[in-house]
Amino acid sequence: MAKLIDGKMISQQIKDELKEKVAALKETGKEIGMAVIQVGNDPASSVYVGNKKKACEYIGIRSESYELPEETTQDELLSLIEKLNADEKIHGILVQLPVPKHIDEDTIIKAISPKKDVDGFHPQSVGALSIGQPGFVSCTPAGVIQLLKRTGIEIEGKECVVIGRSNIVGKPMSLLLLRENGTVTITHSKTKDLKEVCKRADILVVAIGRPKMIDASYVKEGAVVIDVGIHRDENNKLCGDVDFDSVEPIASSITPVPGGVGPMTIAMLMYNCVEAATMFD
Repeated sequence: MAKLIDGKMISQQIKDELKEKVAALKETGKEIGMAVIQVGNDPASSVYVGNKKKACEYIGIRSESYELPEETTQDELLSLIEKLNADEKIHGILVQLPVPKHIDEDTIIKAISPKKDVDGFHPQSVGALSIGQPGFVSCTPAGVIQLLKRTGIEIEGKECVVIGRSNIVGKPMSLLLLRENGTVTITHSKTKDLKEVCKRADILVVAIGRPKMIDASYVKEGAVVIDVGIHRDENNKLCGDVDFDSVEPIASSITPVPGGVGPMTIAMLMYNCVEAATMFD
């Protein structure tokens, strides 16, 4: 029986620590502000934005919300970002993705000042991570590292396999594991003998975007399994990229879906926002 890694509990710990830090900053006269921009009304995005606002409120971060209509032009969005970049009361800017098709995601990401890039998606933030300089780290991979550390799982010297090479999870995840002195292999759709590579892993991070794809035949006995995926199965129940029922009996520790990696993403976004208020002072 694997130990369940409780993302709800660990994210709550992080939020409570941040709440104290924000209260201490307020006493010195510093209030932290975050701007959240949503273009259009994609239902999943609306849920995420609502959760981010709730987390800001809990921690004591002032959040400004911009709900823009679907037909907002790219230039209108860019001028709002420019205005927020110049606003000293705003420390973090977040544009909820995806944006409507007529807006170029890359252009929007690059428009946000790297000093306010709390999502950690700006090329400058990614570059800083790859050469070990201070900067913001993409929230989901940063959350995975916190899950491992706060559960007492040693990364140093471990064989770490990441399934998936996206810019938001796979690539930064591999860089963070490397930073913690793990020995890292990145796998993807073109990897030969995927099962054999995965079975070497002491720590297996799955971010492949396919429901329940990774079953026990991919996992070494006693491995730590981190499931980044989130889907709905044929019964409309939430599930991950890992076939939990198959893998749980042989893993030493595993994240559930929901309640594993998911809550960590917002906790780390809040962490980045608090860092933004102090990192570049």
